[in-house]
Amino acid sequence: MTDFSPQKGLTPEDIRQLVDSVIVEATLEEKVAMMSGRGFFALHKASGVWGSDPYRAGGGVERLGIPPFYFTDGPRGVARGRSTAFPCTMARGASFDTDLERRVGEVMGIEIRAQGCNLSGAVCVNLLRHPAWGRAQETYGEDSYHLGEMGAALSEGIQVHNVAATVKHFAVNSIENCRFKVDVRVEERALREVYLPHFKRILEAGCATVMSAYNKLNGEYCGENQRLLTDILRHEWGFDGFVHSDWIMGVRSPWGAVAGLDIENPEPVHYAARLIGAVENGQIAKLVVDTACRRILNTYYRFACAQDPLEDYPLELVAAPQHRALALEVAEKSAVLLRNEDLLPLDLATVGCVAVFGNLADLPNTGDNGSSRVRAPYTITPLGGLQEYAGESKVILGGNESDVDVAAQAASAADVAVVIVGYTADEEGEYIPGDLNLGQDVLPADIAEALEGANAGNNNGPRGGDRDSLALPESQVALIEAVSAANPRTIVVVLAGSAVLFGPWVSKVGAVLQTFYSGMEGGRALARLVFGEVSPSGKLPFTVASDPAHYPHFDKNADAIDYGYWHGYALLDRDGIAPAFCFGYGLTYGDFSYRALSARCAPSGDIIAQVSVRNDGAHAATEVAQLYLAPPGIAAERPKKILRGFQRVELAPGETKTVRFRVPADGLDWYDPETATWKTESGAHGILVGGSSLMAERLQVSVKL
Repeated sequence: MTDFSPQKGLTPEDIRQLVDSVIVEATLEEKVAMMSGRGFFALHKASGVWGSDPYRAGGGVERLGIPPFYFTDGPRGVARGRSTAFPCTMARGASFDTDLERRVGEVMGIEIRAQGCNLSGAVCVNLLRHPAWGRAQETYGEDSYHLGEMGAALSEGIQVHNVAATVKHFAVNSIENCRFKVDVRVEERALREVYLPHFKRILEAGCATVMSAYNKLNGEYCGENQRLLTDILRHEWGFDGFVHSDWIMGVRSPWGAVAGLDIENPEPVHYAARLIGAVENGQIAKLVVDTACRRILNTYYRFACAQDPLEDYPLELVAAPQHRALALEVAEKSAVLLRNEDLLPLDLATVGCVAVFGNLADLPNTGDNGSSRVRAPYTITPLGGLQEYAGESKVILGGNESDVDVAAQAASAADVAVVIVGYTADEEGEYIPGDLNLGQDVLPADIAEALEGANAGNNNGPRGGDRDSLALPESQVALIEAVSAANPRTIVVVLAGSAVLFGPWVSKVGAVLQTFYSGMEGGRALARLVFGEVSPSGKLPFTVASDPAHYPHFDKNADAIDYGYWHGYALLDRDGIAPAFCFGYGLTYGDFSYRALSARCAPSGDIIAQVSVRNDGAHAATEVAQLYLAPPGIAAERPKKILRGFQRVELAPGETKTVRFRVPADGLDWYDPETATWKTESGAHGILVGGSSLMAERLQVSVKL
């Protein structure tokens, strides 16, 4: 029998011939087995920890010596062992740093390989349509262009080490609690311009696989949506990798294979015997199975036969010192300074007692406890980081929400007060219901039993899911108000996965810093930011409205919901509403000015622009220069401005640098649903550049097409 095991150095032609041979040699049963994961629930039963072990996620033929894919989440680090816990994806989105994100991906790839896996579910790019979405922390933000650039960088980094990356969840998946049932209705133009471009960008960058979403799109489940998985993904975009389902009920019947769903994960519920039977009785063509297996095998051999950058991937590489250092760098570059009334940075040499407040001050809090959970070897809390930096004699725990009067007394005696507020996995994240009733009546008995067993220890009722309120808990607001009334030198640190709407208290405190869920090194990063070792440089990857009514409609229990064309900064611009904090906003310890903006249209149709940025402040700092396109909007109504470029630029005091942008010609297009084509509108296109979406409106030129 031919040796089908992967060999390093095989050419694409060698791989093609090898796959052809496997298709001839493998039985129908073996091929269908390749199209399902297996063993997930058995591993969970043995370990008692959901998804903590490498598990088969499709592929593999034992008789022929072909290993399967072994899958791991997650978006903030490898959900295995004691891996490096990076800041959550939304935090990394705030960095606006694609090079940094690519390096994060490389570390994830190394730690994935070191822990026996070769398929990663880290690239989550569902668009943040509304900040109440419970899993907002797993994506990068509200803007499709930004999502595409950051997600492409992460997938490229992961795949450096021959781990196949998965982009998820395809598509329009941004409500958590009702994700198994909700029908998301989207008109064609909104789908093409708002909800799909970032997926296309990431796949064009080489991302190898796609995970389908649980929800329906226009009446049909995404895991069985032929228009989505075949017509658009394969025929229009030319994607040649495989598509696998989300976990548990990601596909509802063996006809998902006909639609373009190649692998059912994590267990063979609807494929297996039902798919074999459908092929044998002529309901489903054998070609459907062969085509799926070719996609799976081609993807597997593409990575398994490539030379590895490292000679070996020992377990000692997991959470190695250089990986922990990168987690610290990411946390420093992700924090967004929203307010600073000449309070920050603190001077360690002159500052007196620093009192820290809040139940979250000394709580390890790296994000939700669902599939993206990373069990890091340690977590530096805000209190721990500040005490490590300044000393326990200078930094004390002053109180919490349980007695605001005691907290106020401690604040009045301190030089500076730091209040830690926000959420935990109990308030937002992957929805863990009190009863995992996900349709066990249609699942095989062993899997239904395993689901019940998985939930046996969950005696505390529902956890995570979509937020009911965009504000901070009342007890935290009371703490902030009491502390800031006693000490105006109050710094509020916000731990949250997306936008938090602040009340009147925000104008009474000296500084506000949103650090999101900042990973295992978050406390150290906080101290270095507060004491000026580094300047905050993060920018908001979403719009913070002044009123919840300014966001689109959101219903976490919906059976059906309309996703329109307008959301985020585009919606507020259209309606003439000022945000509390605009998209792209973030302060630093520098003071930046822009001048000499110019732009031209190249023969290729690309827009070439450049601008000079100067740091007029007294501190070295990093600015994120952002370019927005202002289309004519005559042929079709379009946003007032659309992000089309961003770059980080480090500047010493008094230093000036030139920042250059290139907007590809197709970045100017809009989708005409009547002709089903992309069109470029003639006329004057505005080019806006600045340090935020609102600042960019102050400096603009136009280019005529």
